[in-house]
Amino acid sequence: MLTAEGFIKELQKHYDEKELVKIDRFFKGNDYETKALGVRFGNVFAIAKTYKNLTIEEIEKLLDSNYYEVRMGAVTIMRHKARQKQTTEEVKEQLYHLYFRRHDRINNWDLVDAAAADVIGGYLYEKDRSPLYQLAQSENVWERRTAIVSTHYFIKQGDVQETFALAEILRNDDNEYINKAVGSWVREAGKKDEKALLKFLESYASSLPRVTLRFAVEKLSAEQKKYYMSKKEN
Repeated sequence: MLTAEGFIKELQKHYDEKELVKIDRFFKGNDYETKALGVRFGNVFAIAKTYKNLTIEEIEKLLDSNYYEVRMGAVTIMRHKARQKQTTEEVKEQLYHLYFRRHDRINNWDLVDAAAADVIGGYLYEKDRSPLYQLAQSENVWERRTAIVSTHYFIKQGDVQETFALAEILRNDDNEYINKAVGSWVREAGKKDEKALLKFLESYASSLPRVTLRFAVEKLSAEQKKYYMSKKEN
């Protein structure tokens, strides 16, 4: 039987002292309790894949851990479960509520990015999407990031409306992790619908944070990049 304890023991087998130093570069949360276990992310992801049938209860135990790699394993397992064709709607709903309920433990940009699209976006795709707008208004930066990142699932289905609607709400956020996310995901939406991206840029290029604009125009032509970046300068 797969257990949270078993997952952690598997991680510990891959301890690497050099990794302890690297983790500090990735974790930007502010709980001050998070510690590094010293395991390469590649090993975390590989082990998580073998634990994709872990129960919701055991996944929550992993989220309770103060070790960063253990929580990364938890959200990676959540993503795998959400993606599995055999995962029932009931389990997908449980994953969705687990993510919301324990967002206090999903408190870094890459923890959000690992699971938000499949767990939150995938669940809400054919449902009421108002929870994303509630997240976008949150005082918690990681909840706001979840709002925009979740729309990546919609983008992959060719549905970009929510991405641009949420980007409008978050476009002048004062946190760089939202600025980068908004720019990144409107860029991705633009790959599906360039007209929608250009319309967004025509409206907001001059007022967007520079990093948001830079990320947003990344895949446009050199001429288009110059045009929209000049709007920021004027």
